[in-house]
Amino acid sequence: MNTTILSGRYFSGRLVMIGLSLLMAGACKKDDDNGPQKGNDRLMEVVMDNFNLSKFKAAVDRSSMNDVLTSTGPLTVLAPSDGAFTNAGYPKPIDVASASLPFMVKMTGYHILNGNYDLNKMPYLFNQEIRTYNGGRLYVTRWIKDNDTVLTVNGSRVLATGMKASNGTLQVIDRVLEPYLYETLGEAVSADPSLSLFTHALQRSGLSALLKGKGPYTVYAANNAAMQAYGYSTLEQIEAADPAVMVALVRYHIAADRRFVYDYILSTGKSAATTQTMLDDNNVNIRLVPDPQAPGLYSGITLQGPGNQAPVPLIKQNIITGNGVMHVIGQVLKITR
Repeated sequence: MNTTILSGRYFSGRLVMIGLSLLMAGACKKDDDNGPQKGNDRLMEVVMDNFNLSKFKAAVDRSSMNDVLTSTGPLTVLAPSDGAFTNAGYPKPIDVASASLPFMVKMTGYHILNGNYDLNKMPYLFNQEIRTYNGGRLYVTRWIKDNDTVLTVNGSRVLATGMKASNGTLQVIDRVLEPYLYETLGEAVSADPSLSLFTHALQRSGLSALLKGKGPYTVYAANNAAMQAYGYSTLEQIEAADPAVMVALVRYHIAADRRFVYDYILSTGKSAATTQTMLDDNNVNIRLVPDPQAPGLYSGITLQGPGNQAPVPLIKQNIITGNGVMHVIGQVLKITR
């Protein structure tokens, strides 16, 4: 894997944003060097005192987890910023407060860890597994470039760390983490109705069992429109295809690794281009997508096989399962024209 990461320009820009949006909140009422605070200053109060976490507070209220955040702990809270909730489709706290109760309970619990996790002391590795309060899996990356240390959780950036309370620590992240619904990628692919043709190709190839195994894998699943444009418009056409042809197609859409979109942004150098080796040992070209709202920064990736005439964008991204990650693409990746 190419281990060159983004220049300091990226992170200095983010630090400015953090300084403006988070540190003014005054959520940490004592110097971090003094260790956890005493008295009644619990994690719930830290959340309430931070104006940038009003929607996370609404999520805690909605899920009735106030008692958890005021317990003796210790706990680590990964709190999505208000902007993260907006990007997830919750523009106002009232939208969070009126969301599905079972989902909010599961989602909020997925952002809470038992114990004090100092993410800044984790090894410099990609996607290290930790367990959440409700038993889910999270993947923490800690990486470095020059003097810039980067932390991500499930591919989301950690914006602020070490906001201490008497019963634990709070970190602020830039994306709402959705708890995974499926233990395996095979289940996730087959559960998406927009992937019914790719699911059948997976079955015809005999590789379904692979995606139900230990992994980890990353699947770039072509949606139905992509499969139809490629020439497989019906399940019958796929069933009539040579299994060897289906094996070749499917293997070129699976990588033997867990790769979130932000992993590519971290591991790609100044050229903004890298490659991903797939199960068939052929490479897919990866290019970073510039962030239109932040010159010099990147917000996503495209893929392109030798046979694709244009870069292939992601339609859905970072769908986590127990054994890997799924991204949905709108074109079939082609080895040859």
